[in-house]
Amino acid sequence: MAIFLVQHGICHSKDQDPEKGLSEIGFENTSKIAQVAKAYKIPVLKIVQSGKKRAEQTATIFKEILDVKDPCERINGIKPLDNVKAFADGIDPNSNVMIVGHLPFMARLVSYLTAGSENLKVYKFQNSGIVCLDFEEGSWFIKWTLNPDIS
Repeated sequence: MAIFLVQHGICHSKDQDPEKGLSEIGFENTSKIAQVAKAYKIPVLKIVQSGKKRAEQTATIFKEILDVKDPCERINGIKPLDNVKAFADGIDPNSNVMIVGHLPFMARLVSYLTAGSENLKVYKFQNSGIVCLDFEEGSWFIKWTLNPDIS
């Protein structure tokens, strides 16, 4: 069992779209990664997202392609500057939940869970990429990642 952390897809600038929805490349990259995740049979049982347009769109793409039965759920506590420690305390390592959020929150969450400090740089997220964290013998670790740009 694991959790899957996703930074939303590439979005429009605020000038192009005040709500900063996904760009065409954001839709393409998210769809591509979701198709790879589907081919690997990634066992996502539930998808949660921050409520921002770009996170909601990213979550919806994953939900449709991965055929997740439950609707995507908007949750509090995962916006860019939210409290990582407070959120981390409520994570169920057996949930197989996909969490779609934003930087710097997602990077700080990975650092806090794996290294015990949200200020360490443990992993550099890519838009639409997935970081799988697993929990074993009392600690979190990065099990695998999928990213649109591997060059």
